[in-house]
Amino acid sequence: MQLYNDTSLDADTFFEQTAELSYQFYVTDSEGNGTFYGAPFRDQTLSSKAIEKVLGGTTYHGMANYPGQTFVTGFFSNELTNSIGVPVEINGEKHALFMRPNIEQQFNEIHILLAVLLVFTILLSMVLVLFSTRYIVKPIKDLTGATEKIAGGEYSIELKQNRKDEIGILARSFTSMSRQLEQVENMRQEFVSNVSHEIRTPLSSIKGYAKLLRSSSPSPEERDNYLQVIESESIRLSKLSRQLLTLAALDKDENITKSEPFTVAPILQNLLQQTRWLWESKGIAINLVASEVTYNGNEELLYQAFENLLTNSIKYTSAGGEISMTLREHQDGLRFTIQDNGNGISLEHQEKVFDRFYKVDTSRSQEKDSSGLGLSIVKKIITLHGGEIIVESELHKGSTFTVMLP
Repeated sequence: MQLYNDTSLDADTFFEQTAELSYQFYVTDSEGNGTFYGAPFRDQTLSSKAIEKVLGGTTYHGMANYPGQTFVTGFFSNELTNSIGVPVEINGEKHALFMRPNIEQQFNEIHILLAVLLVFTILLSMVLVLFSTRYIVKPIKDLTGATEKIAGGEYSIELKQNRKDEIGILARSFTSMSRQLEQVENMRQEFVSNVSHEIRTPLSSIKGYAKLLRSSSPSPEERDNYLQVIESESIRLSKLSRQLLTLAALDKDENITKSEPFTVAPILQNLLQQTRWLWESKGIAINLVASEVTYNGNEELLYQAFENLLTNSIKYTSAGGEISMTLREHQDGLRFTIQDNGNGISLEHQEKVFDRFYKVDTSRSQEKDSSGLGLSIVKKIITLHGGEIIVESELHKGSTFTVMLP
């Protein structure tokens, strides 16, 4: 009661104002004259013995001694006996002061606080949901827009890839896919352009010489030359179409269905006989060293691959040159090497010689029998067999192609 002793207010004003702070008071004197302050007690019964005890200077602990029940303790029961009694001196007379907190009023304040916290929590949750939804949904919208762009043929797409979660992984994968699709589209357009160019040139020659035959009266010698050109260009077109069909078939068949063991050396010997008129007409010397290697693969495809390599070497080896072919076993497979002392390939072109329609220089692009598909077919066949082909070359000194099949 130090607070009451230090105040200058009268007793009634002090207890009334203090009761407004969520307290309940009962003040009585020795004659039984008592006054209640604050909210009323549900039960105002209090034994005279308890009042006399407090007036005698002893503290009354009603809360501590209140009989406990299920879900009911001395703190919650709004009874006068469930209070704390202390002696107090008012205007020089001894009084007994019984007090307890106004639980109902405090609960109301707690309810208001909880309601405010609930509203704040709901608002905060809405804000967090809004931001989190934007954080998650916006990248999905960007991906949807990117998908629509790709469907429309636009592949230059930039997505934010700095996120570390699944959305970031998806964005990086999508960007990588768009780059690959762009490369495929560029390759497709380049392929169509190259095919158109390769077909247009012989067709123009055929059309031109046919027109000359119809519009003039050529001599027998000129007529023979014109027909020879038309025949040559027709053969070129036939060869080009056959190579394109071969590439299409190889692209479609990722697995080699026809695979059986065969001896490799005889097909190389057959190749020498088949191309004999080519290398003998140029005075080229060919040396073949072949071990008795048996390989399990597609004999027809490998025959075509070796044929393309040999005819390619003959084509770009000068008259009087040399070509060496070697066949050996290599790690349960085979190693085939063909080396010539022909024109050679510069380093900048070596990585692209297996690209479709790629020709090393402009002079070769005018070759009547060159389509730029031969080495592409070789590369595809070797890859389908799980092997690899390596080119080593030095300009004006020749080239070496090495095939390793597992």
